[in-house]
Amino acid sequence: MKTAFAYLAIALLWLLHWLPLPLLRALGWGLGRLLFVLARARRDIALTNLCLCFPEMPQTAREKLARAHFVAFSRAVLDRTLGWWASRERLERTIRVTGTEYLNFADDRPLIVLCPHFVGLDSAGLRLSMLTKACSVFSNQSNPVFNRLLYRGRTRFNEVLLLSRQEGMRRIVKALKDGYPLYYLPDMDFGPKESIFVPFFGIQAATIPTLSRLVRLTDARVVPCIACQVPDGYEVEIMPPWENYPGDSVEADTAFVNRFIETQVLRMPEQYFWVHKRFKTRPPGERRLYK
Repeated sequence: MKTAFAYLAIALLWLLHWLPLPLLRALGWGLGRLLFVLARARRDIALTNLCLCFPEMPQTAREKLARAHFVAFSRAVLDRTLGWWASRERLERTIRVTGTEYLNFADDRPLIVLCPHFVGLDSAGLRLSMLTKACSVFSNQSNPVFNRLLYRGRTRFNEVLLLSRQEGMRRIVKALKDGYPLYYLPDMDFGPKESIFVPFFGIQAATIPTLSRLVRLTDARVVPCIACQVPDGYEVEIMPPWENYPGDSVEADTAFVNRFIETQVLRMPEQYFWVHKRFKTRPPGERRLYK
């Protein structure tokens, strides 16, 4: 029964990819407004995050921002249908990239593309895979039908190694040394075991220090990549590689990453992934921040 439902859902999603983008975005607007009302648990998480990160912002403004985030998130979800089935030509028109020169250097140093959790990260990852081979960490889905869809969608246009978190850092290091740029997402709470606490908008946040350790192990360049959802698609900005990174310590490097993400969040706060429990893991003795 679950398999049949999954195939039916995929068929409906396939139909959506034929729609012109303005109509797809209109559907995303309606879905986002509906989810803001119905998805109470995620709405509460988003509002809690916004309260923690922007305590000076009036409550009405935080609610408006959360509502805008649900719309942007829903639009990005429906836009995934383009990534799964649209033609290369349509994707090149819809997802535009600047800074591609920072993906190619004369030497053979490994490359890490740092992409924080904005709603356009999947579109950015797909578009970059059209330009270069790559590797990334892939979380397997419980439903095998959707799992295959996501896997095929991310490997449509080039050689992409999708690694599981369970394979550990050794497999990622090998891929980097073999010449695969790593598409790296730095800002999720994976619990206390793999994390250290550094500030994010003034709140101690459990943050994985993998980026600093990978750079120290491989001498990789770090190239930030920010995907911005715009009315006619996405604008993906690949930035110059960071200089003087890594720094004095893993802790200082990890705090630097969070400060960088803060600057990008302030550019487009409605597009950051506020529905994730970013502050779920607390330092010993601190109270829980979510209901």
